[in-house]
Amino acid sequence: MTTRSRKMANLYMPALLASTSLFLAISSVDAAGLKASADIKGCTDPNISGTATLTEKETVEGIKLVTVKMTVRGLRDGKHAVHIHETGACQPCGAAKGHHDPGPFGQTRPDSAQDRAPANDINHPYHMGDLVNLVVRDGKGTMKHTTNRVTLSPGRLTLFDADGSAFIIHTNEDTYCDQDNELKKGCAGGARDACGIIRLTK
Repeated sequence: MTTRSRKMANLYMPALLASTSLFLAISSVDAAGLKASADIKGCTDPNISGTATLTEKETVEGIKLVTVKMTVRGLRDGKHAVHIHETGACQPCGAAKGHHDPGPFGQTRPDSAQDRAPANDINHPYHMGDLVNLVVRDGKGTMKHTTNRVTLSPGRLTLFDADGSAFIIHTNEDTYCDQDNELKKGCAGGARDACGIIRLTK
């Protein structure tokens, strides 16, 4: 090695070691992530079934990210709203209650379905449990979404509080109730087609 080559190596070695250390730190954090799953079943239609997995990873800044992957068969083609609901119960599907929104000023109802006039105090799409639509083609629905609104680990956003949590898949798509004129019955997906209790697997 020439003198110039040795000088260049000495110059870049600290940066290389720092990058390697950062990579190892990220890898070790990811490897320690928690996992959960849910078996999806139809609320009234036994032909609806599927699975969901949740994986938590922590960034180097300490932000917990949960990736949800879901596959469901038996739903009609099109988009279907998917939310994490506040109670881990599916018998009946209404037992899952409202959207996961732990507070401190949580408002768990998804839309103004019970109101004669549109409400202006609903919290959708800002619930912690609000996810993206599941898209069904040829009878098979898939969804993948990463969120920092919930955690699998203990904390204020955990899905594993005293009464747990569940997925609900709705009949229609979620329009996200984002505009004032969308605050109406069914804007968050309408009736409930399927449910799955979320359980820790790791």
